[in-house]
Amino acid sequence: MLVQKMIRTALLSVGLSVGGFLMAPGLGVTPAAAQDITQERMVIAHRGASGYLPEHTLPAVALAYGMGADYIEQDVVLSKDGVPVILHDIHIDTTTDVAAKFPDRKREDGRYYAIDFTLAELKTLNVTERFKADTGEQVFGGRFPKEFGMFKIPTLDEEIMMIQGLNKSNKREVGIYPEIKDPAFHHAEGKDIAKTVITVLEKWGYNNPSSNSFVQSFDWAETKRIRNELGYQGKLVQLIGENRWGAPKGTDYDYLKSDDGIVEMAGVVDGIGPWLPQVIEGLSADGKAIMTPTLIAAQRAQLMIHPYTLRADSLPKWAGDMDIALDAIFDDAGIDGIFTDFPDQVVQYLAEHPAS
Repeated sequence: MLVQKMIRTALLSVGLSVGGFLMAPGLGVTPAAAQDITQERMVIAHRGASGYLPEHTLPAVALAYGMGADYIEQDVVLSKDGVPVILHDIHIDTTTDVAAKFPDRKREDGRYYAIDFTLAELKTLNVTERFKADTGEQVFGGRFPKEFGMFKIPTLDEEIMMIQGLNKSNKREVGIYPEIKDPAFHHAEGKDIAKTVITVLEKWGYNNPSSNSFVQSFDWAETKRIRNELGYQGKLVQLIGENRWGAPKGTDYDYLKSDDGIVEMAGVVDGIGPWLPQVIEGLSADGKAIMTPTLIAAQRAQLMIHPYTLRADSLPKWAGDMDIALDAIFDDAGIDGIFTDFPDQVVQYLAEHPAS
């Protein structure tokens, strides 16, 4: 099939053998077929196929698509000239060569910010695997080599064109999953990122409850604004972090994790995106997932639950391998979908373990 050929081409073009995905002839399931099997249990490619290629690059998007992901995530920030671009952070010094190309453009805190650069300037940068700001050491040492920085920063429009183009050529309906990054920071810089992003999404048809998209944010006040003030009718997801990480003003994650918080969120959003430990505490003596009160309350409220982030190279302490983790997530806890850096491995698992 065309999709299977695309996977082979994509893998060969970057010199990768990914997770044994192509080495499983007995599986007998192409990514397109796997999507049909797993449509009730979503595989969300976290920043693309970021376990194999640098996050948020168009090659990582194409690879995630070829691997059979149901949704591909986009983290969105704004450039100086107000263009939505795909970057995980408002900072660009740990995923690009900005310090070498624009050494005098850092702020007083020593960091480089996407919002201080025009789109044309951002397009001159090379994107690399994520590295530590203080040491330059690659965060995930076994991933794509940092020194092979051959990639560019895409815009939101470009990534949507990539996914919609692939949908047309492959006769699939892979969705998008944009996150509006740090809206309070953007407001302080005089830019309304939520309004800008929603305008782009509506232009491309992601503007109603049946659209193949989710919009997510960690900022509860902004999520409510998107629904109530901006009038966005598409699917919304409230991300849940921990207060100790530094919650946005007006957001209390401890409250959102409570029964009352879940009920309040259910009046605004379609689902939640919790940190994985917030929904599964570990395994019981008989090896089953221990579900948290937050997970139980969210399921009672009929919210979709899409935890982040399952990584084959950084598994939860209670999971000896990906299958153990996925058994707990899907079979024991009945969770609807998972963000993962390794979409091929989750697609393969779900194809081998169809829902009863």
